[in-house]
Amino acid sequence: MKESHTLIHHLVEEARAGTLSNLICRVPSGWAVLNDQQVLRGYCLLLPDPVVDTLNDLNGEQRTSYLNDMTLIGDVLLEITNSHRINYAILGNSEPALHAHIIPRYLDEPEALRKGPFWSYPPEIMNSKPFHPGRDHDLIEKLAAGLQKHLAKLHL
Repeated sequence: MKESHTLIHHLVEEARAGTLSNLICRVPSGWAVLNDQQVLRGYCLLLPDPVVDTLNDLNGEQRTSYLNDMTLIGDVLLEITNSHRINYAILGNSEPALHAHIIPRYLDEPEALRKGPFWSYPPEIMNSKPFHPGRDHDLIEKLAAGLQKHLAKLHL
């Protein structure tokens, strides 16, 4: 087995083993997980499996699958949260492995913060509501059920 060298590799290994506490479910291109911070309830990540460095390392079919899964997570977030829109981001600068941020945005966010990226939140706010398995269990179940329902419709 190839040695894990990024946090993304480690998270995918945990997801495969079923030991990742914030795991939502398997999707065709990888794993849907809740982010470690839940200030914006439902903030998710899409982790590819297998892990690659960038979106450009995937072939056309794999890219389509990954981007479809990313927007499918957004569709489900819109259905089950009171979010107004979804922000999508693929950066890979601090964790140099492909992963997508799927971030629900809410109309009740402070206006100055709502208009910018989530990363414009002050650290004391951004880090004020870490993932909690007990509190977030119901959200994980709803997200998993919604994703499975959509995937079944697509016959995947």
